[in-house]
Amino acid sequence: MSWNPPNQHPPCNTCRVLLLIDVQVNMLRDPEKGGVPSSQTVRQNIENVLNTARSEKHPPRIIHVRNSGEAGDPDEPNSPGWQLSLPPLLHEPVLDKKKNNAFAGTMLGELIPTNAEVIVIGMQSDYCVRATCSAALDRGNVVILIKGAHATFDRNEIWNGGSVTRAHLIEAEIEAELEEAGVNLLDMKDLPELFTDR
Repeated sequence: MSWNPPNQHPPCNTCRVLLLIDVQVNMLRDPEKGGVPSSQTVRQNIENVLNTARSEKHPPRIIHVRNSGEAGDPDEPNSPGWQLSLPPLLHEPVLDKKKNNAFAGTMLGELIPTNAEVIVIGMQSDYCVRATCSAALDRGNVVILIKGAHATFDRNEIWNGGSVTRAHLIEAEIEAELEEAGVNLLDMKDLPELFTDR
């Protein structure tokens, strides 16, 4: 936990939360330098979602979650790759996690009421996004995942002749799995109405 609540912060619609998971420099580098294949597009989409949320008259609670890897990992704490790609505002909490489920070992459960609608964006679709969406559903939250605003890496299929499953296929698989579990999927075209009453 690296967030100290300020004395005052803007009004917040606590029944709606925008959760940014692992939107870190190491994930959003150029693919040639180790970022996810869709780094340029997904970064722009995440930034658009964040800017839209911040511009609302009654913005959602905005929470940034940052993964902390082991020594030598691309997201080793305090390394350049560990830093958030989109700097948080002073009133936006930043939580550091060590597990895929962002609720595990953090104060996230204290910051998100169980009756809140949780809008999820970030990385990686098949790890932290999947685990955190599932945990939020288990708590009773309404969960929304934004297509085009989450991403992962290509997957080497060690047990399948060394073939590669492309990231966009994995992202689609996770969307289908989470939708079946009860997560609501929205597209970037839904952004203008995303933070309004539905």
